[in-house]
Amino acid sequence: MVHLSSVQSPNENGLGTEEDKLIRAVKKVHLQLANDEDNFVSSVYGSRFAGADLPRHEMPEKEMPKEVAYRMIKDELSLDGNPMLNLASFVTTYMEEEAEKLMTESFAKNFIDYEEYPQSADIQNRCVSMIGRLFNAPTSEEAHSGAVGTSCVGSSEAIMLGVLAMKRRWKNQRIKEGKPYDRPNIVMSSAVQVCWEKAARYFEVEEKYVYCTTDRYVIDPEETVNLVDENTIGICAILGTTYTGEYEDVKAVNDLLTKKGLNTPIHVDAASGGFVAPFVIPDLEWDFRLEHVVSINVSGHKYGLVYPGVGWVVWRSAEYLPKELVFNINYLGADQASFTLNFSKGASQVIGQYYQLIRLGKHGYRAIMSNLTRTANYLADSLEALGFIIMSKKAGQGLPLVAFRLPTDDDRNYDEFALAHQLRVRGWVVPAYTMAPNTENLKMLRVVVREDFTRNRCDALINDIKLSQGLLREMDRESIKRQEEFIHKHHTASGKATHNHPKYRVRSCGTLLGLFITPPCPTLLLCDTDRVNRRRNILSRARLARPMQSASAHMGSTNTSGWSTPTTNVPVELAESESESEATHSFTSIRKPKATSIAAAFVRRNHQAVKSNCLSLELPGGQKLLTVRIGCA
Repeated sequence: MVHLSSVQSPNENGLGTEEDKLIRAVKKVHLQLANDEDNFVSSVYGSRFAGADLPRHEMPEKEMPKEVAYRMIKDELSLDGNPMLNLASFVTTYMEEEAEKLMTESFAKNFIDYEEYPQSADIQNRCVSMIGRLFNAPTSEEAHSGAVGTSCVGSSEAIMLGVLAMKRRWKNQRIKEGKPYDRPNIVMSSAVQVCWEKAARYFEVEEKYVYCTTDRYVIDPEETVNLVDENTIGICAILGTTYTGEYEDVKAVNDLLTKKGLNTPIHVDAASGGFVAPFVIPDLEWDFRLEHVVSINVSGHKYGLVYPGVGWVVWRSAEYLPKELVFNINYLGADQASFTLNFSKGASQVIGQYYQLIRLGKHGYRAIMSNLTRTANYLADSLEALGFIIMSKKAGQGLPLVAFRLPTDDDRNYDEFALAHQLRVRGWVVPAYTMAPNTENLKMLRVVVREDFTRNRCDALINDIKLSQGLLREMDRESIKRQEEFIHKHHTASGKATHNHPKYRVRSCGTLLGLFITPPCPTLLLCDTDRVNRRRNILSRARLARPMQSASAHMGSTNTSGWSTPTTNVPVELAESESESEATHSFTSIRKPKATSIAAAFVRRNHQAVKSNCLSLELPGGQKLLTVRIGCA
């Protein structure tokens, strides 16, 4: 028996020749893939477009089949979150099919073309009348001229129009009295939505803030009225703050103005509460029942139950809307009046609002808002049972939302931001943020209860909060810290995404320390490593800012009495990496009174910047130290 075979040559059994032929044949085979350059054959994913990136910066030379364009964009949008699980937003995410159909059929209508679409314009007038009466506005029978109003693309535009009207009316009165009108100011809470800061900055109105505290998240009526002077164009009162949903006491502010004999107007920002309070707590006096309330804005796309974006602004009467702000045009075929910041806009949102108003009626709105209030109360009670501290009001005393935080004395390794991330992993968008300035950087979370946030979905959220807390308790402090650093660096929802233009992204570039002590050695300390000339420009703008009454008026207990020698220059201490001669040359002209103005100007501007994480103000208890973080665009 032979157990071993000899190694044969390729030609001994004839197999080698065939194998060689096969190998040679395989080598000649070329990869052949479909190449339908311009044809869309059977499937979107079988086309060349599925294997290429979508155009990002330049319009493509050739067209794309409609099915492919739709599918490619739809697939990309699928990476967005689920709007119904986005508990950060007040914006409506559900409308009935009939409403959607009406709005779709109106997409092509340009609302501003009253001559071409007169019925759409009439529908706006009906909405203004209904909303005005909901806010107890005087009708034309009750006054010489009844309430007037207009639709907007949202409450931001409505607030801009309200501020414009107040400023122009104040200016006209000052001119009539022969008084200067170059220093208008407006009094408002530090918890205002950013559109108020935009309005003040765009229209050159100085902001006077009533700051929140650790146990008060709305304006103090007495402090508010005390800030009013002859240059105050008006007071902003919020019916439902963004942070906690609490209603500010508009009636108390109104009564104090009356008691002091002041004729200062009040604009009520009812962006969220305007469609809630009239149905849940109708006896609450916040609207045109109060004599000083001259204008109100409300968002139709929030609790008005319409898809974004539509807002409304109503004035008590035409006298509060100066005629010179209303433009009359006729180049669309007929004479028409216009008072909006933009011109063209679609009619669909206005039509959607009209549908909701007549479809639901007062009874329907009351039923929906009552359900939302009950759900918010249930969620607040459930979170309180889990050990959270509830910061929002219950039982309809505020918006149907729940603002809550973790106990400050609790021994744990995680904070509100870590909990928000764990909920995000489960699909929920629950925002974590810090409270308004002067609240010691109080961290909090907020859940907005909207129409589609049912009791069943609320229970699902509560269960996921429990699971998230359990997971975080099992993680050590170092692991949580590494996770937070990773999220901050890589996650698109962390605020580090590339959506902003590089020029306008916020970057920290320096710190200015003003030591408020008695002479002879007050010092301004300039540190960090950014360019000296950039900081010089920032300081120059602050130095040239309009002088304020006093720094102490804006810094609480900070004492500025030591700034009494106007001839002594303020020395500048420099970081090691900077040129002493270059920087000193820039700042030696700042004398003590100027330095006081600089500090006050930064304090005055602080809240504007703090909203965009640009500046931060620290006043350590018991120390006369002002710290300003300077941000560069």
